[in-house]
Amino acid sequence: MKNQSATQVAILGGGCFWCLEAVFLEARGVLKVECGYMGGHTDNPTYEQVCAGATGHAEVVRIVFDAGAIEYQDLLDVFFTIHDPTTLDRQGKDAGCHCRSVIFVNSPEQEATAREVIARMACVWDAPIVTEVQPASTWYKAEEQHQNYVSRNPLQGYCALVVAPKVSKFLATFAGRLA
Repeated sequence: MKNQSATQVAILGGGCFWCLEAVFLEARGVLKVECGYMGGHTDNPTYEQVCAGATGHAEVVRIVFDAGAIEYQDLLDVFFTIHDPTTLDRQGKDAGCHCRSVIFVNSPEQEATAREVIARMACVWDAPIVTEVQPASTWYKAEEQHQNYVSRNPLQGYCALVVAPKVSKFLATFAGRLA
């Protein structure tokens, strides 16, 4: 049963944060999506530092959602549909620990749900799921030029060739969960 209008936060990393942001902005019940960094050891990292791999941070999205409109489990179902959770530190041509598949949880309930979804998804994929489940740590918002990147740059090559197909897959698979 869905909670009545309880605002919650999900933090997910699955490769480039632009891909995740563009998809989750389309989901009904999602109130806000921000690109950022989490899971590393460097305070206030920059995009260049994170991509260089020395910070330990992953590119993530921070999703604020209305749990009365969409459940955390639904967000995870979308997450596992739009990225490959079986490739360690890689999504397509994007590689490095900043591209890892990771779920940062904010509560024991989120952790239990994440582990249940991973167990359920294990039979969907041909290879083992390598998605990490970790407690949320300090959130660092990415630079302003990374926020709403796809909507501001739809014809940019990466957006058109990599992000757009993920958004299309979401739209086709989860038509009932659109904003």
